[in-house]
Amino acid sequence: MYNNVNISSVGPHLVEIWVRGWAIAREVAPPVKDSGALRVEVGWPDQQRRYVFPAVSNSFRHLAATIVEPWVFLKVCAPQQAVSPLLPSRWQIQDPGFMMICSSPMAALPDNLPGNYTLDVIPDLPVPVARILTAAGTIAAMGRIALVDNYVIYDRIETHPDHRRRGLGSRLMKALESLGAAHGNRKGILVATTAGRALYETLGWQLYSQYTSVVIPGPLAV
Repeated sequence: MYNNVNISSVGPHLVEIWVRGWAIAREVAPPVKDSGALRVEVGWPDQQRRYVFPAVSNSFRHLAATIVEPWVFLKVCAPQQAVSPLLPSRWQIQDPGFMMICSSPMAALPDNLPGNYTLDVIPDLPVPVARILTAAGTIAAMGRIALVDNYVIYDRIETHPDHRRRGLGSRLMKALESLGAAHGNRKGILVATTAGRALYETLGWQLYSQYTSVVIPGPLAV
């Protein structure tokens, strides 16, 4: 059981850095301040818009009560039990998320990759990418970073199911850390799944806040 985080301690500036980095990494419009949140016009069929709040607030409660269109997400740095009582029944709570930070170098790992995997780093992109490839050249693991102020925002860190439990996720994170350090950015932020949180904690990441997402599901927009 995870301990609750005091949501009043969550810094709006750090949340804003995270949202700005997420928008860069996903190549969508930058966030704007709206209704006490940061609003991002995403424009995907399964996510039209998102509002990100640093804490539960009257503005969060108001949006939850008034929004009726599908595929608008409300996201807030708070545990599910603090959010659920505020939601009309049309909202659906997503799997729990965890905003995490890392202010010092991650735990050291062996330089060599296991088996016949190779590391492929593409640093000179607006969103730098690191990949771990199989001997056949297929992608076994992949992740991206966005750089905002002095922070590295880690995004879409994923290991293919056929290649999990081989240490690839940890190696990928270290490669992304090196990409960020090459730009002078050393402090990290990410939002993890439950499984991802366990991996990142072994590397030295710390929980900053529980992170709850809710959405009104509906037909996919065309």
